[in-house]
Amino acid sequence: MILVLHHRYRVLGGEERAVDDLVWLASSHLGERVERLERDSARTTSAAAAVGLVRGGLRPGEVADAVRRTGADVVHAHNLNPTFGYRALAAARDAGARVVLHLHNSRLVCAVGTTIDPDGRDCTRCHGRDTRPGYRLRCRGDAREAALYATSLAAWSARLVAQADVVVVPSVSALERLRALGAPLPAGDRIHVVANLVRSLDRPPGVPEPQVPSRAPDGPALVVSRLAPEKGVELAIDACREAGVPLVVAGDGPLAGALAQRAAGADVTFHGHVDGAALARLRAEASVALVPTRAHESFGLAALESLAAGLPVVATAMGALRELGDDVTLVPPGDVPALAAATLAARADADAPARALDAARRRAAPEVVAPQLRAVYAAARAATRPG
Repeated sequence: MILVLHHRYRVLGGEERAVDDLVWLASSHLGERVERLERDSARTTSAAAAVGLVRGGLRPGEVADAVRRTGADVVHAHNLNPTFGYRALAAARDAGARVVLHLHNSRLVCAVGTTIDPDGRDCTRCHGRDTRPGYRLRCRGDAREAALYATSLAAWSARLVAQADVVVVPSVSALERLRALGAPLPAGDRIHVVANLVRSLDRPPGVPEPQVPSRAPDGPALVVSRLAPEKGVELAIDACREAGVPLVVAGDGPLAGALAQRAAGADVTFHGHVDGAALARLRAEASVALVPTRAHESFGLAALESLAAGLPVVATAMGALRELGDDVTLVPPGDVPALAAATLAARADADAPARALDAARRRAAPEVVAPQLRAVYAAARAATRPG
């Protein structure tokens, strides 16, 4: 029995999709019974968040009770800030469960998890327990919030990791970034890489593979992203303006207004946050997907989901996106002319949709990721503890 812990973000994004997909995979492909215990930043007061950060978690008894009620032998923990904290994992262990800690980003050291500074630049100033640069730069909110996160990460991150029997990262790049930040990681044999999956690639027995969708070369470019500084959406706007290519943007976030102003006079359509059905329609109408991130991406789920829809992808050579190699077109970070030229080339490549779908199947199909997740749960259940 698996109990999933997750504190959902105020603005939903790729991590929530990744958690949902892993829950589905454990149930449908591994035959695990799975229950969830979730909290939500949208329903958490600032006072409760502050107390949770300072104390290393709130209401750990709720977690222990859930372990006993469900009979969970493994707790699979995702984002734990601000109210679960290390105390949730300690309570799970005391209740008899093994613990899997899934690190989707760099939040063990970086308050915002993206290792991007307020000016939108790649940043590794915070290192290990020295989180003072994040406070000085006000990476996270105002002075009070920045101080809370800096203090909490310095105080509790090592203790959080110490509660885990197994640590999971989504890519080799994510692991390398955590090591570069001096994150308190366990020994290498306790760290597993589990790729994010694309559920639409699932094919039950007897169900034929779908035909590769055809792409109209005059279709728009598509960006699916949270509208935040680290995502580089303004680069896609500028590149498509330069290339004379219409652009569709799906997503919401703090830069929505500023990006709309930047796109004034260009052929750019903003759809805001869209549901799965609407997103599928946008991908079906597009000719190329752009992932112009400035951040050291820990996986690049938007790129894999676009490949799975038969969309060629042009992406910034950052973080885990580099691991996609020849399956996508990589351009230097911040290089608008290169992004514009690669966008035009990808739209004109008639064979790109078939290659995109094949790449997604090789990398993110459920049958590819399921053995990775099975190995994690087996390792957790086999873990021994001192005393």
